[in-house]
Amino acid sequence: MGLITGLVDFILHIDKHLAEIIQAYGMWTYLILFLIVFCETGFVITPFLPGDSLLFVVGALGASQALDVKLVTILLTVAAIGGDTVNYHIGKFIGQKAFQIKDSRLFRKEYLEKTQAFYEQHGGKTIIISRFLPIIRTFAPFVAGMGSMSYWRFISYNIIGGVIWVVLFIAGGFFFGNIPVVKNNFTLVILAIIFISLLPGIIAYLRNRFQNSSADNS
Repeated sequence: MGLITGLVDFILHIDKHLAEIIQAYGMWTYLILFLIVFCETGFVITPFLPGDSLLFVVGALGASQALDVKLVTILLTVAAIGGDTVNYHIGKFIGQKAFQIKDSRLFRKEYLEKTQAFYEQHGGKTIIISRFLPIIRTFAPFVAGMGSMSYWRFISYNIIGGVIWVVLFIAGGFFFGNIPVVKNNFTLVILAIIFISLLPGIIAYLRNRFQNSSADNS
């Protein structure tokens, strides 16, 4: 319970905690940020790590020159692309075995079939779209590795999605993070970013529930 509370506090007050990390660790902060983004995108067991909000705060701190914004943008882009690449290969080599585990709540065959159907409907752009959907962006490359998507096709979408995701959120923080109304209400801004990021998934869930309810009543 304490770990969850600490994680929630870190995410909601990430601007303060990241500033403290910079003061305490200096240049090592770049490695810490690299590892957070790499793990958030690279391992299906760490989807809870901050992504969008972290990038936004990094941009804001870059604007105040607490971080080298060019260096951190390059490093986190590499981390995002590298994380997805590792996740793809993990899915390729152990994904099918994971879904064959009996009584597994996390890896179930129906999840694989639904995700593969989503890939068939939306194609490679799924890798780009998933960058902006928390949790889903952690599972998308894993499932892509399990499916029939070739590595070279995957890596092209991975690079495009990784660059757009990192640059867009860091730029957002750089240009808007230090505006007084944003800076003075940063917790609300972080909550808004999290809510907006989750909104497409919420809409899709409600739409699916509505369609199922309509089918049951017909």
